[in-house]
Amino acid sequence: MGPGGRAASAALVGGSVAIFGALRRLALVLPRPAAVRSRPGRVWRWRNLLVSFAHSVLAGLWALFSLWNSPELLSDIQDGYSVSGHLLVCFSSGYFIHDTLDIIFNHQSRSSWEYLVHHAMAISAFVSLIITGRFLVAAVLLLLVEVSNIFLTVRMLLKMSNVPSPALYEANKYINLVMYFAFRLAPQAYLTWYFLRYVEVQGQGAFLTANLLLLDAMILMYFSRLLRSDFFPSLRKGSAGRDVDGEKFLID
Repeated sequence: MGPGGRAASAALVGGSVAIFGALRRLALVLPRPAAVRSRPGRVWRWRNLLVSFAHSVLAGLWALFSLWNSPELLSDIQDGYSVSGHLLVCFSSGYFIHDTLDIIFNHQSRSSWEYLVHHAMAISAFVSLIITGRFLVAAVLLLLVEVSNIFLTVRMLLKMSNVPSPALYEANKYINLVMYFAFRLAPQAYLTWYFLRYVEVQGQGAFLTANLLLLDAMILMYFSRLLRSDFFPSLRKGSAGRDVDGEKFLID
């Protein structure tokens, strides 16, 4: 990508940061459940999750549309390109930068360090492929995870708001599990197989492969937490009396 293309991509990423900043300010004035208003530690987390939910809906549906509209991209994961996919990667890069700054400036780094590690990996990987123009399709496949994140975020919002409807939580719990397999574990497993088999372990390929393997470990850890929390609560350890109001964990 030439200097003009890189400048345009940087402007797109900056514009995305501004959009999510505006959404954060909007979330400040939206009504909050009584369970959130009564616990000051939950206010930041609630607002942050609302912005995360907006990104998940937009990016998840965008990734699905990009692959549905250009299915031929799946035959060229390393060098395939689409304008829609490029814009999506710039859009999500802006979200990850915004969320990182939100965590740091609101003094949530200690409790949200897992997110900071994840965002650092995502930002560095996305910037590398924006600059080189390679592995764009891999990024779009990875962003299918945002479809799963829609239901994962709904789960956390329901828990925080103490919604008096066990049926709603139960329904989302099983939908969340299905989506976790379909849009998080399956794309991740396929890309891991593809990179280990077809991508040269040098330069950008080595960097992205290392990122992918680390992300594999994180996703399996989060899946284990999800199963223990929602399906095998008797196996949970060390959670009694733990105050997570201000924390931004992927799985609580």
